[in-house]
Amino acid sequence: MGSTFELRSVTKVFDGITALNDVSLQIRSGEILTLLGPNGSGKSTLLRILALLEKPSKGEVYFQNEKVTDRNMFRMRLESTMVFQKTTLFSTTVYNNVAYGLKIRKMSKNRVNEEVGRALRLARLEGFEKRQAKKLSGGEQQRVALARALALNAKLMLLDEPTANLDPKNALIIEETIADANRELKTTIVMATHNMFQAKNLPNRIALINDGKISEVGTPSEIFGKFSTTLASFAALENTFAGTAKLMGDGTTLVDIGNNVQIATTTQKSGSVSVFVSPEDIILSEDLIVSSARNVFKGRIVGISDFGSIAKLRIDAGKQFVVQITKRSFNEMQLNVGSEVYMAFKASSVHLV
Repeated sequence: MGSTFELRSVTKVFDGITALNDVSLQIRSGEILTLLGPNGSGKSTLLRILALLEKPSKGEVYFQNEKVTDRNMFRMRLESTMVFQKTTLFSTTVYNNVAYGLKIRKMSKNRVNEEVGRALRLARLEGFEKRQAKKLSGGEQQRVALARALALNAKLMLLDEPTANLDPKNALIIEETIADANRELKTTIVMATHNMFQAKNLPNRIALINDGKISEVGTPSEIFGKFSTTLASFAALENTFAGTAKLMGDGTTLVDIGNNVQIATTTQKSGSVSVFVSPEDIILSEDLIVSSARNVFKGRIVGISDFGSIAKLRIDAGKQFVVQITKRSFNEMQLNVGSEVYMAFKASSVHLV
């Protein structure tokens, strides 16, 4: 498999602060590569250099074995497109937003209609053509931005935290769109995320990045199979706990994470492990939850973060969990700091990493 983009010993310094430090990385043609790291690790800077929106302070960038220079940069920039974490749309229809880049490139009307239709289909936005883009939900707006990028049919698509702070439904649609675009269009995709579960399931390869350096590159099974020191250093961002696993007779594993908190998982493993539970997989209730979920805990809300259409709650149940719910559910339940709640999640939703 050939290389689409390549960074060779790239360093980027902003006002004396090193954002990237001697980074070398090959992007293979047709793959999905995830840059996995915490906020501030250098992911966005690396994406902007790949998009040719920033120049390295040191090092070289190659596109299909041709070195990027001031002379050819504009031509090569047309071969990639980037979707930013903060969506920016025009005050017009969904169709006009998605068609914008195609019209700038002076494509025929028939070709524009064809490419816009294909992009909207991939982003599950068929029927949205005449709707005003800025009146859509945050998740739908992000899907419009993704469709706009897909319509250009660029060789390389760069995504900066594409599902950050979105509701689970739209996050899932975006993940499916990314996978479909890669499969149907053979688009090479580089995605930055700090979501370990997303990184474990979507890409062909993962590059771990922290403090401006790439420490490891490998398949998801290679990266998560050994739970490296680098991965462990930022994995505790949300719902990642170290503990001791014990095999149970019913086919499950019980992981003791301390403070009298034990988490059941369907993964068969024993000994020292780290467990991860996605905030989106936890069900929240004011009353004791009666369900098939093996993990039910009572806790108290100790922190609330507002992200527009969703809210993230930090709940102390002996260990602190982060739970993501819609703003509508949050308002209906009239929750506040200090509220007592019940959490539930299935054993199959617990991942050992």
